Amino acid sequence: MAELRPVLIIIDDDPLITDTLHFVLSKHFEVCVADSRAQAKSLLRQLEEPPSLALVDLGLPPMQHKPDEGFKMIGELLAHSPSMKIHVLSGQSDDVNVKHALALGALDFIPKPCDVERLKELLLNSLKVQSVELTEKPEDKNGGMIGESLPMQTLITQIRQFADSPFPVLIEGESGSGKERVASNFHRFSKRAKQPYLSINCAAISPMLAESILFGHAKGAFTGANTANAGYFEDVNEGTLFLDEIGELPLEMQAKLLRVLENGEYTRVGETQVRKSKARVVAATNRDLRAEVRAGNFRSDLYHRLGVFAVKVPPLRDLGEDSLILLEHFNAFYARETGQQTFKLDDKAKARWLSYHFPGNVRELRNIIIRLIAKYAGQTVNEVQLSAELDLSCQNELDGAAPVMSNTGDLSSYAMQHLQNEANVSLDQVLKSWEKAYVDAAMRITHGNLSQAAKMLGINRTTLYSRIQLQEES
Repeated sequence: MAELRPVLIIIDDDPLITDTLHFVLSKHFEVCVADSRAQAKSLLRQLEEPPSLALVDLGLPPMQHKPDEGFKMIGELLAHSPSMKIHVLSGQSDDVNVKHALALGALDFIPKPCDVERLKELLLNSLKVQSVELTEKPEDKNGGMIGESLPMQTLITQIRQFADSPFPVLIEGESGSGKERVASNFHRFSKRAKQPYLSINCAAISPMLAESILFGHAKGAFTGANTANAGYFEDVNEGTLFLDEIGELPLEMQAKLLRVLENGEYTRVGETQVRKSKARVVAATNRDLRAEVRAGNFRSDLYHRLGVFAVKVPPLRDLGEDSLILLEHFNAFYARETGQQTFKLDDKAKARWLSYHFPGNVRELRNIIIRLIAKYAGQTVNEVQLSAELDLSCQNELDGAAPVMSNTGDLSSYAMQHLQNEANVSLDQVLKSWEKAYVDAAMRITHGNLSQAAKMLGINRTTLYSRIQLQEES
């Protein structure tokens, strides 16, 4: 029997690049190719298992000269499979867009034109890292929840308090903040710990198959249903079922899920026999479900049912010096598991680390550490070397357009300096540049989530959308 090769998806609209990479890399990987975000999403749902690896060109159609589609693709790939290792294809190795893509969760970048042997080596190394992460077993008393800050200790306490309850839990938090770890700990610290723990990503399943996957189907229920199959609710028995990206669940399925949560009843597709579930449901989302309810995309009754216990996973930027504790932990972990030496940060680099906003949260932190070990194992990393790995564009934009002002006197001083240094100041242009800086910053912090960005800026969603449209037209 032939050994199964890891699946690699290449998403690029240049056939010369995809054909070449497919020919060379197919000796080591099962290669799938898509030329657009839409085609990639369709392909992902056809695969039985998510790809282990992805190569993503930022300039995807229909916006080849803008990275928006590539950014969205990275977010969707990680929503589909949080453990996927993504490498960015880029024509400019120092492009600010590449750093933003890394902040969103990509592991590394491949400059174009790429050295195929170097590319193969990077992909194989990222598979080793992935294997280490997938077999990682948290042995500490808090189930891998690392940190001494008040928000982290509050979260750990909540998990312990709610773990044994039979009621659903809704975990909210930004992408990369560790919602999957929180969900598994709700199971680990409960009396159900010896029962099954099953996880399903709602963004990764086809809407047409969602009901069958969750509840099972009878033989002949639909074309291709040659045998009867149990669904996740049946397989998990009295254990815990984790529904990740719950905001992606189709409305029709939301009604069926609500029924299970309310009375434990469900039926297989193609059957009339009512079955009973005693599973405990834990759901997670990085969306603002309240906004989704208002928009008619998520059922209000399901939201309130899921949120009997709601916990928020804090973003890394709110955890203070926990980022240094995490640095020490993952530096030692990846060095040990990959057989390399740890690196150190000098004082200026350590100060930069503490001031960094980590838009990609813990996932980004881990990826930065992986890259630093690969480049500087056994060495001391300085501020310049560290900054090369960070997405400082959001902070730089704000530094240039809107310096931090503690009071109106500071703002007046800045305005006086600007007017004295510039011969012809356009007030309209100044206001537009400040607005654009804040809109861009909010969109980056929320990874393009319009509802969350609007809430951060104190305006409604339609107003923010209109302003973005005007900025793109001007």
